[in-house]
Amino acid sequence: MWNSLAFRLWRAAYLRAVSSAFATVPLYRETWALHGRTDPVLVPGKTGSNGGALPADGVHRRLVDTAPLAGGSTEPDPARGLAGLLTRATHRPSHRLVVIVDSDVTRPPTGLPRGSRGCVLHPDAATAAGDEPVIREVVDTLRRGERVLTVGEGKDLDALTAALPAQLPPPDRVPHHRIDRPGTGPFGLLHDPLLGYLGVLRECGRLHVDHWHVYVRETAGGLAFTVLDRTSPRLVDVLIGGGVPGEVHACPKHGSPVIET
Repeated sequence: MWNSLAFRLWRAAYLRAVSSAFATVPLYRETWALHGRTDPVLVPGKTGSNGGALPADGVHRRLVDTAPLAGGSTEPDPARGLAGLLTRATHRPSHRLVVIVDSDVTRPPTGLPRGSRGCVLHPDAATAAGDEPVIREVVDTLRRGERVLTVGEGKDLDALTAALPAQLPPPDRVPHHRIDRPGTGPFGLLHDPLLGYLGVLRECGRLHVDHWHVYVRETAGGLAFTVLDRTSPRLVDVLIGGGVPGEVHACPKHGSPVIET
């Protein structure tokens, strides 16, 4: 599994997240105490529930309890992590405009490369004519000869491309993959509406975890994900997609952690 030093550092970041969540976040203080989990392992003699992992829908219903006791945001960011993964997903120069076509994303992504800007388009508006401001912006950007990248479910990206004038070059695209219904390559992004962007399907055909910002481990309830770089809402050991069985390995080509479902 990966090289030992990198894995130890990754694991240490996760344990810090667990320790912080247990000490300061009401949701985890309550549920882990009830199930026998302490800082940061299960109490000997108690099995807990799925090793302390919580279903995403349950976490979503209790977002008010995911902020630390000192206060913080309880609003999830479905676009979290996109900027850091785009280079690995596209292998192309930065784009002038990045359009996320997704009903769960309401705010443009932050942290895009210099010279790029992001916007969001609801899938229902992807078939709109020139009356939709985002589509007008896409058209104007392509007419200037600048690059546009669209991100979202394949069918929604198809609808947007079909709504553009035929004489324009089609925008570049990166499809979403969900852990409970993974797509095929040669590239794409693993997305969850609660946790954001979790990894990238690379040219090797494997789903690479965004290990700088996300930790994933195997549990009895499925693969549990932890967002390492966001303290509020704190999202630790979340079972996405209803809890999908899987394994965490090291990619034989790239050496970094990948998930197999």
